[in-house]
Amino acid sequence: MSENENGNIILKARDITKLYPGTVALNGVDFNVYRGKVNVLVGENGAGKSTLTKILAGVEVPTKGVLQLEGEDVRIQSFHDAASYGIGMIHQELNLFPNMNVAENIFVAREIATAGIHIDHKTQVEHAQKLLDRLEADIDATAQVADLRIGQQQMVEIAKALALDTRILIMDEPTSALSAAEVDVLFRVIGDLKKHGVSIVYISHRLEELVKIGDYITVLRDGNLMQEAPMKDIDVPWIIANMVGDDNDREIKHASTSTGEEVLRVENLRLARVSGGFTVDHLNFTLCRGEILGIYGLMGAGRSELFECLMGLQKEVKGNVLIEGKDITIGTVDDHIRAGLALIPEDRQREGLVQVLDVSNNMTLSSIRKFRKWIHIQNDKLKKAVHTMISDLSIKVASPQVLISSLSGGNQQKVVIGKALLTEPKVLLMDEPTRGIDVGAKGDVFGIMNKLAARGLGIIFVTSELKEIMAISDRIMVMSKGKITGEYLREEATEEMIVAASASGHKVTEHSLH
Repeated sequence: MSENENGNIILKARDITKLYPGTVALNGVDFNVYRGKVNVLVGENGAGKSTLTKILAGVEVPTKGVLQLEGEDVRIQSFHDAASYGIGMIHQELNLFPNMNVAENIFVAREIATAGIHIDHKTQVEHAQKLLDRLEADIDATAQVADLRIGQQQMVEIAKALALDTRILIMDEPTSALSAAEVDVLFRVIGDLKKHGVSIVYISHRLEELVKIGDYITVLRDGNLMQEAPMKDIDVPWIIANMVGDDNDREIKHASTSTGEEVLRVENLRLARVSGGFTVDHLNFTLCRGEILGIYGLMGAGRSELFECLMGLQKEVKGNVLIEGKDITIGTVDDHIRAGLALIPEDRQREGLVQVLDVSNNMTLSSIRKFRKWIHIQNDKLKKAVHTMISDLSIKVASPQVLISSLSGGNQQKVVIGKALLTEPKVLLMDEPTRGIDVGAKGDVFGIMNKLAARGLGIIFVTSELKEIMAISDRIMVMSKGKITGEYLREEATEEMIVAASASGHKVTEHSLH
């Protein structure tokens, strides 16, 4: 490191070690935050990225090590300590109150008050709306957070961080739930922050994105520092090689295992909007045993709402959903699970897991009746099922009794998958199954999908990643404005066709592109 570069370091983490029961999360890690730059931090799930940033933000306290701000040793032992030093954080897992409105969330614990007593709601709404407009987010500051889609909630989380007068802003997977247009806006905001001297610590698993936006990169592997380098000197293969050692086995591979035997049929499925029109607009499609059907679409296309209709979460749904010829359209969520449907939700933290429970209890939440005899739980049978699932899915966990919150994002996602599989489904619905997980964990998830399809399970998965949908699907269905605007076999699909269909309000074929 040159003397000039050393002088431009605003924050240093030195010899940072963090120990959890049975786990070394960080092992003597050094990390530099360069002034007015985007400091990229990468590594596989479980590498220690989130632990390190939580230490910088005062959410966690290191077991050993020193933090230096502007060359002076500092003790950051709480969120308030970090805020007092000008350090703010956008968490990977959304940290919002669904029962409060957007403005209240943005200013929570920092309310604007008149005479230091009464909250000035009008001023809070005005300031919040300005922040949302800066992010070009079509969100009303008075809207309830519970009514927003996850991508919109992510924009609220970003606005919340911008409301702080930060010198160092930590962004943990800020684009994981954003559309391409929203990502472009965020990158423009980051550029503006850099011009004003704000230093960014940036975590993302979208490697091409990192090369585009980063100035410096630090790579962690298994809690250890691997490399630090200026971004201009490296490329994506360099990142992968330092993250995982060898990328030869990271290519997504899939061979069709569809039996051609229909397991799911959807007929004229529709979900009306209160304001008029349809969120899910007269959909017709089928799914076969052993088939992987990929659904692609932009934010607001109706993909998640389709899954909600299939799972019985939407009571106003019209049309027919048939599993093995049996109509299950009307019924509770439990009825749909018993019929053979299981859902991996997009937001695993809020909809897939209970954070105060351990791995075992989370994994058996949906299938506990399988382990019940009269009024008693058959603990031996339950423990065996959990251990088998942990082994089958290669979940890295010291014990099934550890809290789910102590696991990395990729391992938490595997627990959600295990929870669904213990219900013995015939059709598995996976909503953005690789959101916020690294290249290695993505490979694991796709490997699991391949194995399940080979066993005869029908899989429908939603993704915003073109490469993923082209690589792992047998068949691709594109949605836009609640309609199916494209349907292709994998071998005949092109990225051009998929993108065109996702932006269209009508069916797009190869012929219509020319």
